[in-house]
Amino acid sequence: MFLDILIDGLIKGSVYALLAIGFSLVLGVARIINIAHTALYMTSAYLIYIGTKQLGLPATVSIGAAIILTILLGLLIYRYFIRPIQEHEAAMLIATIAVAMMLQEVFLMTFGGHYLGVSPLVEGYTTILGVRVTWQHILALGLALVVLVGVRLFLFHTRMGLAIRATAQDREVANLMGMDVTRVAMATMAVSVGLASVAGAIVAPLVTVEPTMWMHPLIMMLAIVVLGGLGSIEGSFVGAYILGFAESMVVFMVPMGSFLKDSVALSIMILVLLVRPEGLFGVFFEEER
Repeated sequence: MFLDILIDGLIKGSVYALLAIGFSLVLGVARIINIAHTALYMTSAYLIYIGTKQLGLPATVSIGAAIILTILLGLLIYRYFIRPIQEHEAAMLIATIAVAMMLQEVFLMTFGGHYLGVSPLVEGYTTILGVRVTWQHILALGLALVVLVGVRLFLFHTRMGLAIRATAQDREVANLMGMDVTRVAMATMAVSVGLASVAGAIVAPLVTVEPTMWMHPLIMMLAIVVLGGLGSIEGSFVGAYILGFAESMVVFMVPMGSFLKDSVALSIMILVLLVRPEGLFGVFFEEER
């Protein structure tokens, strides 16, 4: 059971980290609360299903095409739905909810409410300490960790990453220093949607693809962002693994009560906020700003 919890917790934590970090980047740079973020994660999974099952394309080609198409869709949504009302927070929040619901209805009308499956990239399993672990789970975990390391290298060792971090710290000062904050916001949106689409590609072979699959990750992502501290990349990373392992422990240790996994995760968030209302890394983020 320990190994099951470890593998499952690492995979869930890594997927949640990809979603939460992407959400936090856009929140910090462009001050956008993008509720449609996990709907784009769902879009990536559906596109992979279309490519592999309906078009018969190789899995790697389908995944690459799905990620690129999802990023383009995310940029179009930002350009035509979010950017014109970016200064009106309430309208922007409602608009992103509408986009998420629109994507859900598109897939519901196209595929119905059926539970669809994506074939794993690699078949078979290995035995670790007497426990069978599929190669697909190991591949998913490795890919998620590689992407997370790549995001950190991008943010801390590239000019665009430096521009994103500087804009997140103080948008007005970054603008005065000559940075094109609009271009930086667009690049941040591309990175954010890219992380969501990679997360969708990772989970597509592990879960069923259906029109409401974006709702549970949305709840967890928002809880992680609040737990870690609004806009904090470090907080999103740490919070993702805390709630990911909490969810896995509930599922494996109390199978009959697995429906309580959301409640347990949210309870952890509430308990932390009672002690630190600003979140785990909220003070550091406020000092940066």
